[in-house]
Order: sequence, then C-alpha cells, then structure tokens
Amino acid sequence: MNLTVTPADLKGLYLINLVVHEDSRGSFREAFHAQNLEALGLPRLNPVQWNISENLRRGIVRGIHAEPWDKYAHVITGEVFAVIVDLRPDSITFKQVRTFTLDETKALFISRGLGNAYQVLSNGAVYGYLVNAHWQPGISYPSIAYNDPTLAINWPLPVGPDDVSEKDKQNPRLSEIFSLQKM
Repeated sequence: MNLTVTPADLKGLYLINLVVHEDSRGSFREAFHAQNLEALGLPRLNPVQWNISENLRRGIVRGIHAEPWDKYAHVITGEVFAVIVDLRPDSITFKQVRTFTLDETKALFISRGLGNAYQVLSNGAVYGYLVNAHWQPGISYPSIAYNDPTLAINWPLPVGPDDVSEKDKQNPRLSEIFSLQKM
C-alpha cells in the first residue's frame, strides 16, 4: 500500500493511510513527512509542539475539543475510535459528525475549528499529535460534552464514570455554546 491522503467531506479534515513495513522484529512507519504529505494535497502544518496522550485501558474518552490550531493525529500504539465534529458555525457542515477507527496505519489532519475526541478501543493506546501553535494558559476554545444529545455520538464501548476527565465532564452541550438558529 502506498501513502495516501483522502479529503473527508468536512472541509479541512483528511484521512492519511500510512505505509507500515513489518518483519519478524516489528514494524517501521514514517508517521509524518511534510513534503510527501503536501505533495498529496495535505495543507502545510509547520508543527511547533508534539503532544502524547497515554491511555491505560479500554473505554477512556478524551474530548470533544476544538482547539485554535491545526492538528496531525496518529495512534502510536493501540486502537481508538476517533470522532470529529464541525464546530464552525459558518460552515455548511456545522455540527456534523464523522468517525474513524485509527490504529498505527492511519492518521488524521484536523483543521482548527473541528472538534475532536476519541475513545480507546484496545487495552491501552498512545495517541500522539503535532500542532502548529503552542498551548498557553488561559486559552479558550469550544469544548462540547462527549454525550451531547444533539450530536448523538454512538460510542462503541460503554462510558464509565472513570473514563472521562473531570474537566471534560463539565463541558457544555452544543446548544449552550452556539445559537440554536443554525441547529
């Protein structure tokens, strides 16, 4: 399989199928190569920060956050159910949800304004992502409740009380942040 970049039907969202080379020792993959990805139509990222989220068990949910930066997300090990929500009120796909199962063979390019979340499907997962702006204390951006009834996300695993951070449990519903006119 060759490296491929497939635009999704939410503007600024791309699925990347990576080339994984395996042998008896394990595997090798080039998870991010700016020049090759740009040649295939991916926007330039210019990463300034690399974040890694280690998740110790199945069922953990992180998000839904629409940070003010572009993100290139890749599962380093394990498997996750990724959820992308268009949280751009001026977009024709506002509040639409797309889902993907990600493992070591796939990555997502997520443009700013798209909310992103994931649930861990494997017995642990390491989720890494490059961003093109630095996190700063006090920065604000839309964060939506993972169980918002308007979005009706069908999480593949039951979500237990210890599977979501206290911060994410406090995230408001979509209707509490955005005018109901577009909903």
